[in-house]
Amino acid sequence: MKRFWILNATVCASFATTPAFAQASTINAADTAWMIAATALVLLMTIPGLALFYAGLVRKKNLLATMAQSFAAVMFISLLWFVAAYSLTFSGDGPYLGNLDKLFFAGMNLDSVNSLAPKLPESLFAIYQMTFAVITCALIAGSVADRMRFSAFILFIVAWLFIVYVPSAHWIWGGGFLSGMGVMDFAGGIVVHLNAGVAGLVAAYVLGARRGYGSENLAPYDLTMAAIGTALLWVGWFGFNGGSALEAGSRATMAIVATHLAACSGAIAWMMMEWLTRKKPSVLGIISGAIAGLGTITPASGYILPWHGVVIGLTAGIICFWACTWLKERLKYDDSLDVFGIHGIGGALGTILTGVFAVGAFTVTKELPQGQQGLLEGNAGQVVTQAIGVGISLVWCAVATYVILKVVDVLVGLRVSLDHERMGLDVTQHGESVHT
Repeated sequence: MKRFWILNATVCASFATTPAFAQASTINAADTAWMIAATALVLLMTIPGLALFYAGLVRKKNLLATMAQSFAAVMFISLLWFVAAYSLTFSGDGPYLGNLDKLFFAGMNLDSVNSLAPKLPESLFAIYQMTFAVITCALIAGSVADRMRFSAFILFIVAWLFIVYVPSAHWIWGGGFLSGMGVMDFAGGIVVHLNAGVAGLVAAYVLGARRGYGSENLAPYDLTMAAIGTALLWVGWFGFNGGSALEAGSRATMAIVATHLAACSGAIAWMMMEWLTRKKPSVLGIISGAIAGLGTITPASGYILPWHGVVIGLTAGIICFWACTWLKERLKYDDSLDVFGIHGIGGALGTILTGVFAVGAFTVTKELPQGQQGLLEGNAGQVVTQAIGVGISLVWCAVATYVILKVVDVLVGLRVSLDHERMGLDVTQHGESVHT
C-alpha cells in the first residue's frame, strides 16, 4: 500500500508540472458554463429551429428537402470551420483576413485561450463561433427554397463560407479593418443577417422565380411547424445575443432583455400593420414580426438600454413588413421565405440604429474605443460609421455571391428542371416524401 501511494504521488506531481498545467489559467468556470449553454442554444436555432421554421413555410412536396438544407449547413460548415475557417477568421491580426496558424484547431489544449475571449477555453470559443457560421449559411436556403439543387446548395455554401462569411467576420470580430474603423456589431447584424439577406436576394434574382409564382397557391404547408420553429429561434436567440458578451455578466443579461423586448414589439408592430392593411392579424405575420425584431436588435443588443430594444423592435416590425410587401412587389424578386426583407433589411436597419442608441458606458470593451457612443449621446458620427460598414459589406457580399452562383451553375447547375420542380424536391432530390 505504501508503494502505491508513493507511486500515485509521483504521477500526480509529474502531471501537475506538464505544460498544460504549468501556468495559471485565465479560464473562468462560470463564464464557461454559460457559454456552453449559449453554444447549445445557438445550435438549437438551426436544428431544429430554422429547419422547422422553413419546412413549415414551404409546400408539402418540398418539406424534407428544405430540412435537408439546414442539416447540410450544420454538417459541412462545422467541419470546414474546424479545418480552416476558424483560423482564417480568428487568428492573426491582418486587416482583411486571418492566418493559417489554427488549421485543424492546431495548438488547442485544456488551458489554451483566444485573446478575443481570454476567460473561455479556446475550444469553446471556436465552437460557439462555429454555430454562427452554420446558421448564416442555413438562412440563405430560405431565399432559394423549392427550386435549388441540393448539390448546388452544398457547393454554394462551401464557397460562400470562405469568400463572404470568413472575411466579413474577421473584418468586424477578428480585429479587421471595419473593427478598426469603429463599426459596432455586437452579435451579427452585418456578419449574419445582412450577409444572409443580401446573398438571398442575389440568389433569388439569379435563380428566377418559382414555377407558378404570382399565379398559383404557394401557401405554407404547416404553420404550426413554422410557429414551433419560431419559438425555438426566439429562445435560442438568448444564446445568440446574450452569449455574444462572451461572459456570464450584466452585459449578457442586458442583451437578453433587449432581445426579448424587441421580439415582442416587432411581433406586435407587424401584427398591427397586417390588421390595418389586411383586416386580420395572421399567425404568419406574428412570427415574421418576431423574427424581424430579433434580427434587427442583434447588432445593438449588447450596447443599449431595454427601452431602446422596444423602439428598435417596433421599427423593425414596420420596416420589414414594408420590405416584404411593397418593396418586394416593386423590385419583382421571388425570395421564397423573405430572407432579404426580414434579415437583410433588418440587419442593415439594426446596424445603423446601433449608431443611434449605443450607450457609451456599455461600449467600453477591448474591441471599441473607450467612450464610444451613439447619436443620442452626442456622437452623430457613429451613425455614419455604421452606414459605411453596411455599405462595404453589402457590396462585397452581393458581388461575391453573384460570382459564386455563376460558377456553381457552370459546375452542376443551380436549378432543378421544371418537371422536377413540379414533382417536388423531396422526391426528385432525396427520393422520399412526407405521407399523411
